Amino acid sequence: MSNQHYDVIIIGTGAGGGTLAHSLAPTGKKILILERGGWLPREKENWDPKAVFVQERYHTTEMWYDKQGRAFRPGTNYYVGGNTKVYGAVLLRMRERDFEQVTHYDGVSPEWPVKYSEWEPYYTRAERLYGAHGERGIDPTEPHASGPFPFPAVKHEPRMQEVYDGLKAQGWNPFPLPVGVRLDEEYRHLSQCIKCDTFDGFPCLVDGKYDSDTTCIRPAMHYRNVTLLTEAMVTRLKTDSSGKTVTQVEVKRNDDIEHYSADVVVVACGAINSAALLLRSANDRHPNGLANRSDQVGRNYMCHNNTAILSVSRKINNDKFTKTIGLNDYYWGADDFDYPLGHIQTLGKSLPAQLEGDAPSILIPGVGLTLDFVAKHAVDWWITTEDLPSPNNRVELTRNGDIMLSYTPNNQEPHKRLLAKLKHAMEHVEGGMTHFIPQDVYLSKQIPLAGVAHQCGTVRFGADPLTSALDVNCKAHDLDNLYVVDSSFFRSSSSSNPSLTIIANALRVGDHLMERLGVQASAATPNGVQEMVMA
Repeated sequence: MSNQHYDVIIIGTGAGGGTLAHSLAPTGKKILILERGGWLPREKENWDPKAVFVQERYHTTEMWYDKQGRAFRPGTNYYVGGNTKVYGAVLLRMRERDFEQVTHYDGVSPEWPVKYSEWEPYYTRAERLYGAHGERGIDPTEPHASGPFPFPAVKHEPRMQEVYDGLKAQGWNPFPLPVGVRLDEEYRHLSQCIKCDTFDGFPCLVDGKYDSDTTCIRPAMHYRNVTLLTEAMVTRLKTDSSGKTVTQVEVKRNDDIEHYSADVVVVACGAINSAALLLRSANDRHPNGLANRSDQVGRNYMCHNNTAILSVSRKINNDKFTKTIGLNDYYWGADDFDYPLGHIQTLGKSLPAQLEGDAPSILIPGVGLTLDFVAKHAVDWWITTEDLPSPNNRVELTRNGDIMLSYTPNNQEPHKRLLAKLKHAMEHVEGGMTHFIPQDVYLSKQIPLAGVAHQCGTVRFGADPLTSALDVNCKAHDLDNLYVVDSSFFRSSSSSNPSLTIIANALRVGDHLMERLGVQASAATPNGVQEMVMA
């Protein structure tokens, strides 16, 4: 198949690449999708917390390097569907003000060139495509929406309902967390999602999660104009002598090097790998890497200030599907703090084996606090505060061409304050917190450098080619046929999960590409199942 020409090549099958492939598949245009990994195996280990979290069965085994040159294994996944295979499927819109310049405790979050009013219809389409369950009108920071969620909010189980009610009684405004699950709570016997305790961070054995694989790639493969190559790692993009056009996509597959070409080439490898690919593709016309005249490629890496916290109460938590509560009361600030604090949401239920990696910090001598006790009594939370773009937080390459990730956290004071507010509130929720534990009854862990699930910002978009790598349609300023459609384009990280914005942007760029290609989505219809080409 090497040396074939396509109308569009899409590199990557995650939230960005997979959604774009789904959008373009009905156009009849000849599309090649390249995925460096294979299909995530459906096996019992999908739901085994020890296999998933302790042994890291589905994470890549490749090593990256920090700014001191120390190797680490990143928490990222190379499969059809990318990181959506294990994401928590939280589908939050960024707030309207997130697209404006915002002053934070530690600096300024920059303005976006595309405002919320232009994003809104794509958010609505993204929620429909990824099956968002939610309820409008409860979140006090909720932006305008042109319609309701496509599905009703996931119902709280008993302990989570107590937590929800307990927070509300204190004046908080908890809201049903919007999640993308194939769930029918009225007819549970027909529901694909079974509301299990192995959802958040796990692959879904029964395909009950709206990930990019099941939602977009598999349906796209019903079109004969679409070809998917797995185990096909793109190593380099080559340009013509002018440097204006990508003419070849170099692929390593089955230990061979293959080349493909297309009228349009779309990079969607994730913010870190997309930047690395552009840097690896340096040539005489682009000595610092493709699309890098601005020296912005790889810079402004963001990943959020994230903390996972377990609040351990006297009351047993027997709930299984706990990812149902969101809190934005302090998203934009507090009475005692003038700067934005961030977002809070519940996590999936902790299981004893899942906590093994953190056992030294959890087992407190003299009080008999076992992993089993913690897991049974915990209410699990995830706290997100915006980190700010910094040119020195960046993706670079080592001399051997490996990824080097330099990151110094910023804007952490708001994060500490938000954590303190949640702790105080949970002390007054029914069931209370165990007061016999020394020091602190909350067990928290800030996500380390290897936690790259919320990566964004390394190939930022904008109107000025001197300060951005991409234009407002996510096309490289410096090349006429190269696009980047993943979280790389973000100018700021907000305090919301990035998934829905990545999906919405892929739909937005999809509309732009259909106009560029002179086609409509109705130009083709499925014609049997296209053979999926495997390595």
